[in-house]
Amino acid sequence: MKGNMEERACQLALYLIENRATVRAAAGKFGVSKSTVHKDLSERLPAYNRALYLQVKEVLEENKAQRHIRGGLATRRKYKGE
Repeated sequence: MKGNMEERACQLALYLIENRATVRAAAGKFGVSKSTVHKDLSERLPAYNRALYLQVKEVLEENKAQRHIRGGLATRRKYKGE
């Protein structure tokens, strides 16, 4: 997904909002790094589309609030062999 950074940032934002996805999931879907997703969403998107950025920010904050729970579940699966 090379090319127009503005378009990529908007597509990433829409994917995150529609699927309530994580940064890692979006990076995998679009074939870019997590750093690229963060940069697109936190630095580039506000300059292009402020309203979309505010919606994405809510999803990112929700994911950040839940990450300790996801980490605990992943550890549990790892040691239980699930």
